[in-house]
Amino acid sequence: MIMTVLLEAQDLVTGYGKKHQAEIVHGVSFTVDAGEFVCIIGANGCGKTTTLKALMGLLPIWSGDVLIQGMSIKGMPEKELAKHFAYIPQAHTPPFPFKVADVVLMGRTPYINRMARVTEHDKAVAYQALSMLGIAELADKAYTQLSGGQQQLVLIARALTQQSQILVMDEPTAALDFGNQQLVLSRMKTLSRMGKAVIMVTHDPDHALFCADRVVVMDKGDILRDGPTSECITTDVLNTIYNIDARVLDVEVEPGRTERVCIAV
Repeated sequence: MIMTVLLEAQDLVTGYGKKHQAEIVHGVSFTVDAGEFVCIIGANGCGKTTTLKALMGLLPIWSGDVLIQGMSIKGMPEKELAKHFAYIPQAHTPPFPFKVADVVLMGRTPYINRMARVTEHDKAVAYQALSMLGIAELADKAYTQLSGGQQQLVLIARALTQQSQILVMDEPTAALDFGNQQLVLSRMKTLSRMGKAVIMVTHDPDHALFCADRVVVMDKGDILRDGPTSECITTDVLNTIYNIDARVLDVEVEPGRTERVCIAV
């Protein structure tokens, strides 16, 4: 199968501050292909989220570059960036009880002029996203009345209505219980199999084992490993980045089926 490179970070250097700059990411390089699920893992403060923000144009690139299908994002207008990247935040409760359909329609913002109204096409795209995630029956419900897992799926549907090539998530399951975590990750895994590129920052290596095709391991602003999940989620890597005694084990969960898991010793 021939993979198409959608996103490429080239010697990316970035951080925070103007007068007193704090460099957080030191020359990071990696690619993301169409239909690929990439997890960025590492300890708190290693530069995962900072890298994510720079990839989406939310932080200035101090040196190096970020390319989308070979085009630099430097100077790219926000609306254009939004057509390439769809960001899925952690589930949150908005101040007003918007209907689910209205929340999802917000994903059409990059395609709507300020004075324009939502079209039937916009509504059709939103409904298709809800249907794809199996939550079309929630369209008329208040977002504030949904469970955490349902709210997260609504935010994913909103991202899908942007019709962006790349879905970006930063700890999307941090506030969810175990069941809802698996629900959300399963849906995202399915979307990547349908051709979407998915980039997810997580602190949980088990999540990477569950859904990632490839893992970028960060440590102190640099890339420690980049490759297939099975080669990057290892006992040695976990001990290095988290500074704990951990094991990566293959466990038979049922006859003929083995899964790899991480255990702190």
